[in-house]
Amino acid sequence: MSSSETAAAHDARALWWAMKRDNWRRMWYRFTRNPLSVVGLVIVLVTGLAAIFADYIAPYPEHAGAFVDFGNAMKPPGGQYLLGTDPVGRDVLSRIIYGYRFSFGMAIVVIALAAPPGVILGLVAGYYRGTRIDSIIMRITDIFLAVPPLVLAMAITAVLTANVFNAMIAVTLMWWPWYTRLVYGLASSLRNEFYVQAAEVMGASKFHILFREILPNCISSILTKMTLDMGFVIIIGSSLSFVGLGAQPPTPDLGTMVADGAKYMPDQWWLTTFPALAIVTVVLGFNLLGDGLRDVLTVEEQ
Repeated sequence: MSSSETAAAHDARALWWAMKRDNWRRMWYRFTRNPLSVVGLVIVLVTGLAAIFADYIAPYPEHAGAFVDFGNAMKPPGGQYLLGTDPVGRDVLSRIIYGYRFSFGMAIVVIALAAPPGVILGLVAGYYRGTRIDSIIMRITDIFLAVPPLVLAMAITAVLTANVFNAMIAVTLMWWPWYTRLVYGLASSLRNEFYVQAAEVMGASKFHILFREILPNCISSILTKMTLDMGFVIIIGSSLSFVGLGAQPPTPDLGTMVADGAKYMPDQWWLTTFPALAIVTVVLGFNLLGDGLRDVLTVEEQ
């Protein structure tokens, strides 16, 4: 390659990166124009960082395990324990911070396991719409969607041993159909676009058409749903723990904390109120962030 060709290639790459930077700046500007989206981003970042660095942020890290201090049991909020203590003397704030770690971990694992198969099945069914492949995939999907998500997760977890791993498996098994249904609708409409037909005429493989032509045009909707689903998975996981089918003591889980504290209402109100507020806060954060991403990515596609 001559020096002039090398310089031209370098200039082309520089121009491409400049266009990408301008695109990201425009997207960030549109995102920050919505104050609620920024609030959602801040909530998610703060709670996420708290979960990651819980060992350094929690006032009493040892209280996340099988710790007992009956001398400080049922302390009300204030002073040494900002959010009070539970019946065995553990700091509620520390356990909430570690509870975030479990909730985020469960949500990330479930979405990471449920989204890929759901997206792939949706792509295949949408592209082969009207065929036997479409019928088989979508009828199985409809069967899963016909059962309320929490009921299905509870049924699966009840059959298995109640623990964190089985709770994740149960939620994953009930979550993939939602991605299949979403991508199926998108792929069904995109399969008739000119660029897809052009790829078919040029002899492109089915793999290329599905993952290089159709999938990139579904990414914005998929990312938005993944963000919103983080909050929903946290709710489902907390609900399973609330009924004793999720994380088991002494694992600090927000749903378990709400269930255990309910027995002491209304006198020891902080045992239930603060973990419940922690769930509401993080779910609200993901919902606001997802709404902001949807608005930004929808405008970008247009």
